[in-house]
Amino acid sequence: MPTLPQLIEDDIREINNALYGLLLKSEAGTGLVIDKGGFVITRVGDVDSFDLTTLAALCAASYAATESLASLVGETTFSSVYQQGDRHSLLVLNVDRFCLLALVFKASISVGAVKYFAVDAARQIARHMEAAQQRSPDQGFDLSELNLADASEVFRKRTA
Repeated sequence: MPTLPQLIEDDIREINNALYGLLLKSEAGTGLVIDKGGFVITRVGDVDSFDLTTLAALCAASYAATESLASLVGETTFSSVYQQGDRHSLLVLNVDRFCLLALVFKASISVGAVKYFAVDAARQIARHMEAAQQRSPDQGFDLSELNLADASEVFRKRTA
């Protein structure tokens, strides 16, 4: 069963615009949209300082564990995961049934400010994902089958 709607180049551009706006407003350094299986859909900002493939996989696993914790305390879900470090912090938010938003930011920046702006960006990204789902409701991708060495073909708009 597909886990992610078909995204075209325009979708990625709009999602990236939402991410760039988020980084500008929140002062976060790196933004990722990842599918819930842990695969990177798109990333912006400081993308060379971290192993983003591993970061995405661990963010997805952390969020999945958090959902299990939520059920143990009688919640249907927790909407985010926050990790605070000495130099960097990490915030992972649920976007929709397909993906998560992960942000890496300096530990000196308030998580409240980052989350405030991230919630709006997550809504924007969810709207783009919903539009993509409506465009091709019976088609999608399981990113676990993706060629990680070159994923660019997946996001190219094809002419009929």
